[in-house]
Amino acid sequence: MQDLNDMLYFAEVVERGGFAAAGRALGIPKSRLSRRVSELETQLGVRLLQRTTRKLSLTEVGESYLRHCQA
Repeated sequence: MQDLNDMLYFAEVVERGGFAAAGRALGIPKSRLSRRVSELETQLGVRLLQRTTRKLSLTEVGESYLRHCQA
C-alpha cells in the first residue's frame, strides 16, 4: 500500500528540483527523502526519476505519476 507521505515527498522533490531543496522545505534529511522515493519506486516496480550526480529528471512514468500525485 502506498503511503500518502511518499507521494507528497516525490512531488516536492520534483517541484523543488532536488532532494536537498525538498528536504529543507519539508524539514526532512535529503537522505531520508532519497530512500523513501527509492522505496516508492520499488513498490511501484518502475523508475520515476532519472538521477545523475548533477541533475534530476522525470521519466515518462514519473511524469504520469506526478500528475496523479497532484490530482
